[in-house]
Amino acid sequence: MRSVSRASLEIGRLATALVLLAVAVTPLQAQTAANDLVQQLSGLTAPADLDLAALRQQAQARLKSKAKEDVTPLRRPPMAPDLLKLPQASFEIQFDDDSPIVRPPSYATMGRIADALYDPAMAKYVILIVDHTASGGRRDANLTLSQRRADAIRDILTSTFKVSPKRIQSLGLGEEQLLDALHPAAPANRRVQIVTIGELASEPKQAPAGPKAAPKASAKSKHR
Repeated sequence: MRSVSRASLEIGRLATALVLLAVAVTPLQAQTAANDLVQQLSGLTAPADLDLAALRQQAQARLKSKAKEDVTPLRRPPMAPDLLKLPQASFEIQFDDDSPIVRPPSYATMGRIADALYDPAMAKYVILIVDHTASGGRRDANLTLSQRRADAIRDILTSTFKVSPKRIQSLGLGEEQLLDALHPAAPANRRVQIVTIGELASEPKQAPAGPKAAPKASAKSKHR
């Protein structure tokens, strides 16, 4: 019964979110916002050399480190400084407390992101969703929650808004790359980045089939 109730709750949330998405933003406003986002995300000059698995391992290693630059938020070096050089945009996505469940009002924001990804100027790009938390509570819990939230955003874009999964990757950095390190608990540190990291790999083209060779005449047919 609990799983049924949870499924019903999720369906109710999605229905509410879609209603809010339909009425909260006019078509002109939505198109303008999507166009602005396209300008921010397009124009990648070179693909990023990012190893997401290595970054996740590096974040876990920081949690066990005793070095001051890893323990003190103000002294932590950026986890992925290359991300700062790429086309990107930041968003405030609302989640339930200590949960990866996106609140209904944020589905309008998700819709604008999807609209931008469907734009012809963005069709060839792969994006990375990066979730960040503020510094507060257990650091390891923040890192885990951050990855779950990045995954949740990716799932919504691919399942609800039908963006190709090949075009979206996700990374949770928790409190390991604070925007405002002077104020680790500041709300500004709770943000979601959408970063353009590369282009879709082109599908290998199949060689066109050549004309079929005419069947050879049998010896019997030659003497007819």
